Amino acid sequence: MKATRGSVLSGEHIALKRNFILVMIAVAAAAAASSFLAQTPVLAQTPAPSGGGAAPGAASIPDFGDAIWAHPMLGFESPLSGAGPVVNTARTRTGTSDSNMLVGDYTNPILKPAAAEIIKKRGEIQRSGLAYPDPDSMCMYEPVPYIFWNFEIRILQRPEKLVILYNHDHEFREVRMNDQHPAKVIPSAHGDSVGHYEGDTLVIDTIGVKVGPYTMIDRLGTPYTEALHVVERYRLIDYDAAVAAQARGFKEWPNIGAYGVDPDYKGKGMQLEFTVEDEGVFTMPWKGLITYRRALRKYWDERVCAENITHYEGRNYYSDKNAKPPQADKPDF
Repeated sequence: MKATRGSVLSGEHIALKRNFILVMIAVAAAAAASSFLAQTPVLAQTPAPSGGGAAPGAASIPDFGDAIWAHPMLGFESPLSGAGPVVNTARTRTGTSDSNMLVGDYTNPILKPAAAEIIKKRGEIQRSGLAYPDPDSMCMYEPVPYIFWNFEIRILQRPEKLVILYNHDHEFREVRMNDQHPAKVIPSAHGDSVGHYEGDTLVIDTIGVKVGPYTMIDRLGTPYTEALHVVERYRLIDYDAAVAAQARGFKEWPNIGAYGVDPDYKGKGMQLEFTVEDEGVFTMPWKGLITYRRALRKYWDERVCAENITHYEGRNYYSDKNAKPPQADKPDF
C-alpha cells in the first residue's frame, strides 16, 4: 500500500521502503564488485571479454554493468513482424501516439471479445475528458509487463538472485536465478519470477501476477487474468542497432526529453523482448520490445508517487469517483 502526502505509510509500504534501502546499499556493493563479477565464471558459463565479444566456443553471460538504462518513451515498441501490443489510436499532429489521450485499438486481433470491450470502454472514458485509474496514478505496485513503461532501470546481477530497479516510486523486482516456480504460486503484484541465462541472453519467466481493480498490462488499459504468463529476454545490442530501434519507437511514442540518453556514449545498448500469453484475454501470444541506451542521468532520483498527486486532488478527474491512492488515518505500528 502507498500513502498520500501527509498520511501515514502502511506497514507493507514501510517494509518495501526498508527493502529498497537495502537494495540501494547493494547498488554500491555491485559497483565495487562489478569488475570481479565480469571476470569470474558464474553458473558454469564464461563471461564475455571486456571488448564485448564472446569467448570462442563458449556461452557468455551479458554484463549489464553499473549503469542506468533509459527508455524515454511511455509505451511498448512493436516487433518488426508478428503479433504485437495494443497501440494508441489517438495521435498527435506529428503522427505519434498522444500520451495525454490513451485510446487503445480494441480491434487488434490479439484480443478476445471481452477484453476488446474493456479497452473500448476505457477509450471512451478518455474521449469524455476523464481518465480511468491505473497502477501509476493510484500509486500502486505495478504489474508485469505494465511496469516496463518506466523510463529508467538498473539491473543488479548475482549468481543466485537478480534485482531490477525502476525509477518510479522505488519499485524493484527480485528474480531467483536457476530456480523453478513453486507448485502453488501465491499471486502478488509483481508475480513470481525465475531466471536463467541462455548464452548472451537473460531470460526471466513470470507467472502469478495478482489482479486488482485498477491493474492492467499497459498504459492503454489492456486487462489480464491470473493466467498471465510473461517471458522477458534481455540482451546487449550494438550501438547502431539500439539507435535505430529507439528511432522506430519514437515514431510511435514521443521522446520524453527529461529522461534522455547520453549522446556521447557510443557503447552497446540493451533490448528487452517480451512475450505475453493469457488465455483469458488474448487469442494468441504476442511480443513487445523495450530498447534502452545509457541514460544521460548519472544518479538515481528519489521519485515518490504519493508526494506528487496534488494536481489530481479536489478534481472530478477519474471515471471512478472512489479512485484515490490508498492512505492511512493513523499508524499501524
